[in-house]
Parts: sequence; C-alpha cells; structure tokens
Amino acid sequence: MSISAQSLSDRLADLDPVGITASGVHRLAWTAEDAACRAWFERQASSVGLRVERDPAGNLWACPQADPPWWGIGSHLDSVRGGGRFDGPLGVACGFEIAAAASGLPVAVISFADEEGARFNTPTFGSKALTGKLDVAAVLERRDEHGITIAEAMREAGVNPETIAAAPGGLPRLQGFCEIHIDQCQDVAKAGVPIAIVSALAGRMRLEVELRGQADHAGTTPPHDRHDALAAAARVIVAAQEHGRAASGPRVTTARMLIEPNAATTIASHVRLWVDFRDREMERLERLRGELEAEATAIARRERVEATIELASRSEGQEFDSGLRSRLLAAARDSLGQPVPEHVCFAGHDAGVLAERIPAAMVLVRNPTGVSHSPAEHVSLEDAASACAVVATALEEPEE
Repeated sequence: MSISAQSLSDRLADLDPVGITASGVHRLAWTAEDAACRAWFERQASSVGLRVERDPAGNLWACPQADPPWWGIGSHLDSVRGGGRFDGPLGVACGFEIAAAASGLPVAVISFADEEGARFNTPTFGSKALTGKLDVAAVLERRDEHGITIAEAMREAGVNPETIAAAPGGLPRLQGFCEIHIDQCQDVAKAGVPIAIVSALAGRMRLEVELRGQADHAGTTPPHDRHDALAAAARVIVAAQEHGRAASGPRVTTARMLIEPNAATTIASHVRLWVDFRDREMERLERLRGELEAEATAIARRERVEATIELASRSEGQEFDSGLRSRLLAAARDSLGQPVPEHVCFAGHDAGVLAERIPAAMVLVRNPTGVSHSPAEHVSLEDAASACAVVATALEEPEE
C-alpha cells in the first residue's frame, strides 16, 4: 500500500492559507475560516472520488459509492485560538490518503463540527450530535464573547439548528470509526516508536466559575472596602491548581478567564473563568468538583464577592474497542517490524464519543516536543504515513 509523506504534505499545504496568523491557527466553528475548511474538504473528497454530504449537525462526510455500512476515518478541522496545524487536520488528511489507497475498502472520511468547542465551550459538538448525546436545547443558547448564540452562528453558516436532533440517523452508516491524531504529550516519542494505540480516554470535567464584585478606584479604595472579583479569582485558581500537584493526581488547568472592566486603574467587578479537570477515575473528579465548589464559595465570602459555579461540560472516560485495538496492534507489529504500546489519552476526541455507540479506535502519531494546541506542535509526516498504512491494513483484515 503506497501512502507517502509527500502526499500528506500536499494535502495539508492546501489548507495552510486558512486561518494561520502570527499567533497560530484560528479556525473557530461556524466562521468564515470554517467555511474555507469546508471548501478544502470538498476539494480533497473530489480528488479521491468521494461525494460530500453535510449532516444536520454540520459534520462533513466524504462518502464512497458503495452501500453502507462503511468504515469512518477522520477527525476535525476547527482549532483552538492560536493552535497548531496538525491537531485535527492531520486525521482528516490521513482519512483521504487511506480512502485513496485502500482498494476494496469502503471508507467514509469525516470532519466533525466544532470538536474543540473554542468559541462556544461546546467540545465534541458534532460527534455528540451524531450519537444523540448533545443537550441541544442547552447548547443552542450558549453565546460567544460577542453575544452571538451558537444557533445564530449555525444559521449564518448554512446549518439549520432545528434539525440537529436528526443527526443520529446517520450513525448506522458506520460499522466503525478510527481517528489518527497527533500525540499531545511525549508518551509515544519516549517509547521510541512512530505510533501508539490508545487504550482509553480519561474522564474530563470543566467548571465555569463566575465571580461578581464591585468596580472601584484602584488607588482610593482601601482594602477593607473592596469587593475584588479578580483577587477572588486568583485564589480560586490557586486552590484548583493545588489539587493537581501530585504526580498521580488529576490534570488541572485554568486556561481561560474573562475580566470586566479589565482596566489598569479599576478594581475588577466581574470575572468568568473555566477550570478543566482530567483523571482516569471519574469518581475522583466528582470529589474534586465538590471540594472546589466549597473552596470557591468560601473564598468568595472572604473577598466579599458573589460566586456561581456551574458544570460546563462532563465526559466519562471511555475504553476503545478491544477487537479493533488488537487488529491495530497486529498491523503495527507487521508493518513496523516492532510492537507498539497502548496509552491512556488525557485529551478529548470525537473517537471517544463514538466509542460509546460503535466500535472505535485511535492511533497517536509521535510528537517529539509533546507540544499541542500551539503553533509549535509538530509531527513527522513519515510517521503519519506509517499510521495510515497501519489503519488501512487493520481495517482490511476480515473480522474473526
């Protein structure tokens, strides 16, 4: 099977003009950049003889001529703010390479809508819609920083939000799904192999903390008269971070915060921040949520501000299909001439959402720096081509 690094490079290069700035890749869902990604997807599908469909949730499908069910291969094309060029697009480009090279294997290439959730805090939007797991009514009311609801943004992008509930009707067309993705840490690189198989995804939870104080003059307001929302937020962040200090503990990150009025000489009156927790054990995350809510409430009381803590998103840990993993491990051993490891992945992925409904698997491609969600992320496309060959070989093997 001939899948080359050069061919992958050519596919990704055709996407490079979209949303790449000095600060990284900006391809948020339901934007002009998202529409340009769709045009790229359509060009790639045409180049390998696949027909393009857009399902009721905005997911893009490049479908073969054969009758379903098909194997689905893909990832996503949206990005975080200031992201890198491989997180998501690598898996979609690999899907097109496999579809072009795998003779006799009916492959549908899929790009899931709004996987990152960077604009509306709606991670894995498209795959959750496809599997019927999306809380549509709640999600459609979410707003971005400009006050635009996701329902409004979808309509502007040509997708009717009122039809999302019909998205699960497309799932029976898949007999299984496989996602190739850049490794987002150094686990694969440290193992000294080009790829690894994901055994499971860790559980994830995101809390939104809102703190309301009172704007006042930074110079004339004495400490005992302050209602400083930002000072309270800083203490909440430190409290959350302390839970992630242990080497075997949860991964805890506060990576986004909105401050009002955000002026150099004014005490902050309003802060929203998001705390992300990840762990192999969902029970530990639930305990951590309760502890942080209690701590945030106590901090708010001491700082004389009001606090609201809400669950923004929650995803159970998910084990991938054992039979499909076995086929991938065997194909990797035969193709690479050496065994490859299995790893638990602490990132969220569309494949993990689909794994609750159909056989699914993930292959990670070596990332020597371990950096991701950043312009510095990097993979060798020779390694990615190896991943393509392994996936195609595994899927072509008849099921026992």
